[in-house]
Amino acid sequence: MAQAKPLLLLALLAATLAVTAALGGRGRLVGGWGPIGDVTDPHIQELGGWAVTQHAKLAGDRLQFRRVTRGEQQVVAGMNYRLFVDAADGAGKSAQYVAVVYERSWTRTRQLTSFKPADN
Repeated sequence: MAQAKPLLLLALLAATLAVTAALGGRGRLVGGWGPIGDVTDPHIQELGGWAVTQHAKLAGDRLQFRRVTRGEQQVVAGMNYRLFVDAADGAGKSAQYVAVVYERSWTRTRQLTSFKPADN
């Protein structure tokens, strides 16, 4: 039992270091929201487009994705993304929306958690 404590502490330290490295060493805590470093990243833009498409299917509207303008991410059992997207309605009028997307890449799971107009 005495040998188990140092091994447990070592395992906790390794897990902490792995999470810190995965977050770019910014010291962000698991569960906390932090900024997305590069919203022009193709994956982030693709997530924004996917969110608008999913919303349009569910709501029956004709929103068209333009781009993700900013965003935040949250480490959970996967990743939550809070994306601020620019989208145009059927008449071409542009508006800002906030989409929350849950993604678990290793199981190829995605879920649109929330989609609403952004408070400007």
